[in-house]
Amino acid sequence: MSSVPSTSGSVNGRAPLSNGTSHGEVSTESSFDANGSSPSSSSYPMNGFSQPPYQSSHNEEIVSHLYHAGFQTGNYADTILHVHQNVYRLHAIILSRSPYLAHLMSTSPQTSGQRLIYVHLDHEPEVTQEGFAIALGYLYSGISLNLIRSENARAVLAAGCLLGGMEELCQYSYNVCRQSMSVETIGSWLDFVDTIPSTSDGTATPEMPTTSVFGQYAQRLRDDVFHFLVVTLPEVLEVQRPHQDSSSGPSGREVLLQIYSRVPFEMFKSAVESPTFLIGSDQARFKFAKDAIELRKRGVARGLAEETVVLAFGQGNFGTSAVHVTRKLRKRPLWKVNS
Repeated sequence: MSSVPSTSGSVNGRAPLSNGTSHGEVSTESSFDANGSSPSSSSYPMNGFSQPPYQSSHNEEIVSHLYHAGFQTGNYADTILHVHQNVYRLHAIILSRSPYLAHLMSTSPQTSGQRLIYVHLDHEPEVTQEGFAIALGYLYSGISLNLIRSENARAVLAAGCLLGGMEELCQYSYNVCRQSMSVETIGSWLDFVDTIPSTSDGTATPEMPTTSVFGQYAQRLRDDVFHFLVVTLPEVLEVQRPHQDSSSGPSGREVLLQIYSRVPFEMFKSAVESPTFLIGSDQARFKFAKDAIELRKRGVARGLAEETVVLAFGQGNFGTSAVHVTRKLRKRPLWKVNS
């Protein structure tokens, strides 16, 4: 491929659209955020001279040019990157900001004028095409932060953790993930945490699928989901408020029961037994756990285990819950084979 800019209608990632396939092209009219998106001028040696008044805007122009001409259209590319079904024309000096991509480039033989690298994501289902494209664009410019939404934040976080070298992107995506937790989205977050082995209760097994790509953020997200279940949800649903009008729909307690019927057992047990669970007295906690377990028998615990809850009188005054949840796995029936 020639190193001169392409004059055809084809642009980076796919023809005739922009670099990547699932997220929309950033308009060239987008303004570049000078308050944090551009590299700090303090990182450059000053050699005893004061900063010229035009340096900041000049740096912004360079970064904006790198993103639009370098990432979006792939001009003067020296590296071809294949990921999913997408092809990107990129630049090794920019990609080297990512430890993951720098390793790929250093270990991939260069047989022609352009380096060819392949990113295999078959075992990283959390890294979507859109999430990877946004993280890849962030190597060129912080303008990619403008593309992060609640719907794609987890995928961007996964891609950022995979590529490395982009802590600001990861922290921003993580914060959007936290803010996206709601009554409507908690179901998908429960499915997500069920793939994360807990580091605190030792319940992970070799058979349990893991989501290791998130690194330190995996346990942080798990803790955020737990806090949402124990503190935020009971407050939002007003579960301790008497529900009198049945015609207005299910009560907050009924909605909370439906959600807890889907919670993985170890998190369910920890939540119900937690002193911070805003459900009321020990008797109210016991009744809630008992009702939730009845629902779980028809759902996540059906045919797999026998879950029970007990109320131990006299223990609630010592800073620990008087309600205890246990589980006994059901043994598989043995079939007798007649000889």
